[in-house]
Amino acid sequence: MSVTGAPRPRRPWKRLGRPRGSPSWEARAAFLPYLWLGLFFLAPFLLVAKLSLSDVVLAIPPYAPKLDWSAGLAGVAAFVRALDFEAYARMGHDGLYLAAYLSSLKFAAVATLILLLTGYPLAYGMARCRPSVRQALLMAVILPFWTSFLIRVYAWIAILKPAGLLNMALSQVGLPAVDILNTDTAVYIGLVYAYLPFMVLPLYAVLERQDDSLLEAAADLGCTPFQTFWRVTFPLSLPGVAAGALLCFIPMVGEFVIPDLLGGSGTLMLGKTIWTEFFSNRDWPAASAVAIVLLATLVIPIVLFQRQQTKLMEQR
Repeated sequence: MSVTGAPRPRRPWKRLGRPRGSPSWEARAAFLPYLWLGLFFLAPFLLVAKLSLSDVVLAIPPYAPKLDWSAGLAGVAAFVRALDFEAYARMGHDGLYLAAYLSSLKFAAVATLILLLTGYPLAYGMARCRPSVRQALLMAVILPFWTSFLIRVYAWIAILKPAGLLNMALSQVGLPAVDILNTDTAVYIGLVYAYLPFMVLPLYAVLERQDDSLLEAAADLGCTPFQTFWRVTFPLSLPGVAAGALLCFIPMVGEFVIPDLLGGSGTLMLGKTIWTEFFSNRDWPAASAVAIVLLATLVIPIVLFQRQQTKLMEQR
């Protein structure tokens, strides 16, 4: 109470430990992901971009031009003028790069379609099981991640090779042997096996959260089970379909281990092309140019997906 008897005005709480105008701890915490992206994505990307605009002088880096900081702005201007697009021009003239690019897109697109046709029934069945069974099935999907990726690919070599487990099983039932290893079929098998969890988990997350009352309402309105699935369940699961497709398609375009081990020397993909340019031909500018083009291609579906998600959020 003041001297006059009127209540004193309540003062707002002071923010202790932080002067006015300084960033809050929330802003500082949000800065950490950007710092991580800057150190481990942007900086390597700029290095690769510089290499793609360079010329091969020796068989080892650094390649020309080199930035001379001692010359100041004149050195920076000379560095920029010396950059060229020879590696990108070579990609347009050499049919090998275009063939590898189109082959990678074909492998990734077909494998993504197979993963969707295979993973959707698995995720749908998991989402419709009892909670106790659901957890066990979810663990079974995640379990392959507990072993080395390379070991799992080598296991498929033991299965698909001419004297492997597959042909031994076929011979036991009187069927002829098959020659799958070092073919495109082996690459598709490896891709589908390796990336199946990345398709199942986003689909399961969406299907498991769907409201069962919507299915009951569709049944009350006279929809058959197939119509209920096609008109209610599948449209509501499209965000999971898009997320799973992106999680599988993007890394498969640049896949190297599976085509190299299961596809053999005849399989042509961008991952193998980049490895050959880096380590066999020692042509780092060409390999960097291929990597930049690959990254630019993969950014397009990500941007389209983000825009679609933004539109859906605005409609809601």
